Amino acid sequence: MAAKRVKKVVLAYSGGLDTSVILRWLQKTYECEVVTFTADLGQGDELEAARKKAEMFGIKEIFIEDLREPFVRDFVFPMFRANTLYEGQYLLGTSIARPLIAQRQIEIAEQVGADAVAHGATGKGNDQVRFELSYYALKPDVTVISPWREWDLTSRTRLLTFAEEHQIPISHDKRGEAPFSVDANLLHSSSEGKILEDPAMAPDEIVYQRTISPENAPDKATEISIDFAHGDPVAINGEAMSPATLLTKLNELGKANGIGRLDLVENRFVGMKSRGVYETPGGTILLFAHRNMESITLDREAGHLKDSIMPRYAELIYNGFWFSPERRMLQALIDESQHSVTGRVKLKLYKGNIIMMGRESPNSLYDTRVVTFEDDEGAYNQSDAQGFIRLNALRLRLGAKIGRRGGAL
Repeated sequence: MAAKRVKKVVLAYSGGLDTSVILRWLQKTYECEVVTFTADLGQGDELEAARKKAEMFGIKEIFIEDLREPFVRDFVFPMFRANTLYEGQYLLGTSIARPLIAQRQIEIAEQVGADAVAHGATGKGNDQVRFELSYYALKPDVTVISPWREWDLTSRTRLLTFAEEHQIPISHDKRGEAPFSVDANLLHSSSEGKILEDPAMAPDEIVYQRTISPENAPDKATEISIDFAHGDPVAINGEAMSPATLLTKLNELGKANGIGRLDLVENRFVGMKSRGVYETPGGTILLFAHRNMESITLDREAGHLKDSIMPRYAELIYNGFWFSPERRMLQALIDESQHSVTGRVKLKLYKGNIIMMGRESPNSLYDTRVVTFEDDEGAYNQSDAQGFIRLNALRLRLGAKIGRRGGAL
């Protein structure tokens, strides 16, 4: 029985078996009107199939929206300004998609007068946290329904039985055990579970969907340039592109050159370790290019400060705190650092590698007159280094004297 009376709920709906079961379960358990919302984030699925399934269930209000541009412009690019990596490796492809989906769900709920929202994330994963923290940050009094934490459909067999009993179409491949689960969007694909649960075993080549193997990549390198304006990429090979179009192009280039594979054991927010295989071809190129653009345009201490807060910023996104005040504060600092990050980076892509070929900027802080080994014509007085070194050595010299007297470190 439903714990709380619900009149209308907005369901994040993919059209797959799990969310189709959830849709029917909501109708049966809560006896409420269901509104479906399906987001196109570049996952590559045929989304009109979701509309047909929703209509089959008698759904009157069906939202299917192409959100690829706002996804990249308002979520992916701001994250990449920080060079964000969770636990030093993960580019957060799944994490960054959840706040946008949740935001649109809440907006649709307000639009149609719904008093609840629902998602299909399981009770073991991070996504339940990401969805629900976002819901509550945007609409504090909303009712959240998480079927996987409520129902008794705790096995694949029970799920299929429920589907058959309620005339939910089951594709042939869903009757057997899928070898692994996949989540995808324009930034990445994520594969986990089943044949990937043993971290001692290398993933089979069938796992990879967005990249060819480096061994099978062309023997000839691909040379490209990426233009940046205030920290965001705006053009490839001199051709201006929209955010989603640009990331799509980088994905194509990365895929063709075997770039962007990651086999990772990570720490989930809920407490367990999990193994995932990620493919982020375009994002891997973008991270490399952006860091190199910053190398000539960011002041040393500004860059070091930015790097020091990045792990905290990454954790906030991974753990679902995109709409938190602390993430907004860090974003303001990060964005402030990007005003001068404008210019061009030239790269060579070759068999899984990204090779730097050059970088230039009208805002470059790199001064050949200062760094040259030839005559700098007075741009740098080398004798100034003596006082600089002695001042920095003062505490070391004092500490060494105490150490010789048997004092503490």
